[in-house]
Amino acid sequence: MDPIHLEPVDEVAITILVDNVYDALLGGDERTRRAPFSVGAEPAPHFEEGESFVGLVAEHGFSALVTIKRLGHTSSLLFDTGLSPTGMVVNADRLGVRFDDLQAVVLSHGHFDHAGGLAGLAGRRRASTMPMLVHPEVWTRRRVVLPGSEMQPFPTVSKKALRQEGFDVVERRVPSLLLDESVLITGEVDRTTEFERGMPPSHQAWTGERWAHDAKIIDDQALVVNLRGHGLVVLTGCGHAGAVNIVRHALRLTQVDRLHALVGGLHLSGPAFEPIIPPTITALAQFAPSLVVPGHCTGWRAQHALAAALASAWVPSSSGTSLHLESTPA
Repeated sequence: MDPIHLEPVDEVAITILVDNVYDALLGGDERTRRAPFSVGAEPAPHFEEGESFVGLVAEHGFSALVTIKRLGHTSSLLFDTGLSPTGMVVNADRLGVRFDDLQAVVLSHGHFDHAGGLAGLAGRRRASTMPMLVHPEVWTRRRVVLPGSEMQPFPTVSKKALRQEGFDVVERRVPSLLLDESVLITGEVDRTTEFERGMPPSHQAWTGERWAHDAKIIDDQALVVNLRGHGLVVLTGCGHAGAVNIVRHALRLTQVDRLHALVGGLHLSGPAFEPIIPPTITALAQFAPSLVVPGHCTGWRAQHALAAALASAWVPSSSGTSLHLESTPA
């Protein structure tokens, strides 16, 4: 594929609306802002004051609001929507995030823990049509079959329901440029590493005739921004294509020679993926990123290993964390 010119941006902000963890005691710095200890109050009659503080929702899912600033103009899109119909919008309300100026929604892939919040979003935008960019295989029926356990079907995203709710669904296998060509959605990611082999045989998809091993989750795609003077900022949902494959793919597509930041799920949790933690970290370290914020399905073993190997770059994720990255002044 010919190189894609990705317009550099002056600023990018990634607000993590939903993640597996909410830690109200995490500290911030010049580029990392954390939600306050209390983001509101609710009635609680067993306290003298009649109310108690509330925090943010943490659930096994992921959602991020991406805002870019270029040539004085600011625009934003939503990347994934979390697990539950309410979690993302509850957190958005408590953080003071509004969806009024949202220009698009992107689904990283069709798993329900990234699409569950679409119902809540639709409830906030009944009066308007919202562009939604997805891979054509996002509608695939999937299930998990573990030895000695009952078959677990996954909820399947409905194209018909989304269109009825006002979403303007756009299906693309190839890369797409959004927000005045300043945000790249990778489309299908080239699989080039030897160790990132995808899901185990227990993960299956319906082919139309039978259930078959779905290793690749071919609809997996990432979001990429080119931060002027620094390099690429790569945002993943689960990173089913492999974190290293995704970074290589983004660098190759854009012909930008540096990875500045990697944010999102890296899917290194559990016995099927923990063996590839060492080669993944070795490869990521060669990119020398300035910021690594792994979340969601990364797993605690990989988090510990990343924190040790990339100590100056690693930052813990949490619902409510906002990353603010700025370009180098000319």
